[in-house]
Amino acid sequence: MAHPASKQPLESDSLRLRTAVFLVGFMGAGKTSVGRALARQLHWRFIDLDERVEARERRTVAEIFRDRGETAFRQAESAALLELLDELRSGTRAVIALGGGAYVQPQNADLIHASNSAVVFLDAPIEELRRRCTAKGDVRPLFQDEDQFRKLYEARRAHYLHADFLVSTMDKSVYDVAREIISLSGIENR
Repeated sequence: MAHPASKQPLESDSLRLRTAVFLVGFMGAGKTSVGRALARQLHWRFIDLDERVEARERRTVAEIFRDRGETAFRQAESAALLELLDELRSGTRAVIALGGGAYVQPQNADLIHASNSAVVFLDAPIEELRRRCTAKGDVRPLFQDEDQFRKLYEARRAHYLHADFLVSTMDKSVYDVAREIISLSGIENR
């Protein structure tokens, strides 16, 4: 079902014509895993915005945070998003996984919504998100401790709720989440 916070119902035909799906959500929500599965099911291209930033900057996200700070990372992230949105205007069909903070930046959210792309908020309970992040042994620049993790999640969640759709990833396979996104959004592979 469409997320109740959606500003207005979207016409099914306009959703079918969309050529991009942006996946937003907190770290550990499954944006990359679900994004890859969704792109495979739609036969679309998959793009991870963090990977694009790393390629453009020739350093990892963690290195950018460590060496240049979050402000420099957010600037690089916005530049990569602008470049990506230009590609989408040429008709590229893609599923895009955004880093946890990308959609929280008002200028990025405005650009994404202006692109007439579907925006899907992938969510799970905070305990599950923490478990996923620590189980992988990932080093996340903004994941320092449990209290900080919870505060950041709560601050960002209000922004994520502006997405067109909310899909829980709890106790579901990435394949099932991808199928749910296709069903909810009405997007067709054409």
